[in-house]
Amino acid sequence: TALVVRFLTKRFIGDYEANTGALYSRKFTIDGEQISLQVQDTPFVSLEDDTDSICCQEQINRSIYWADGFVFVYSITDYESYRVIRPLHQHIRKIHPNANIPLLLMANKGDLLRARQVSSKEGLQLATELGGTYYEVSARENCDGVHEAFQQLCQEVSRMIGSCNGEKRRGLHLVRPKSPNMQDLKRRLKQALTSKGKSATTL
Repeated sequence: TALVVRFLTKRFIGDYEANTGALYSRKFTIDGEQISLQVQDTPFVSLEDDTDSICCQEQINRSIYWADGFVFVYSITDYESYRVIRPLHQHIRKIHPNANIPLLLMANKGDLLRARQVSSKEGLQLATELGGTYYEVSARENCDGVHEAFQQLCQEVSRMIGSCNGEKRRGLHLVRPKSPNMQDLKRRLKQALTSKGKSATTL
């Protein structure tokens, strides 16, 4: 959620409500052309106990069906979050076995180097294995890095869609969500700011 907020609003707020899988929409300019971008902030994915299998909510599966690109995020301070990426990618490939869908691997919390559990080399190797682009960023301190990473993915998605001549990918069984907007994100930002204001007043 922090990365999505950084990308869409350029702001960082440390505390967020539990992620329920919100979908946001905004206009975005790619290579001089304006596109309508939809960002699905999916709920947390975890590994099942003592296995390399993931536990996915149905909402995540629905998102996978209609997505034109994927952002895989892990924390450099949490090796378990890194371990989730490979099984999640395998899950996506089962749903889209023949599709060439752009993906971005983002290692977050790049400002917490002393607490690092995942090296940059491991992140780069995994991105190469998955056929994606690798960025190590800090949602807290590096707005430009977050924006650059998302923009590159958007460019790849735009090129891919353009090469399909407007044809829809085969195998899609679910309708893409309709008319998402930024109202929920604005509400969450306002709520977080209000909460911070109250805390400051109390202190």
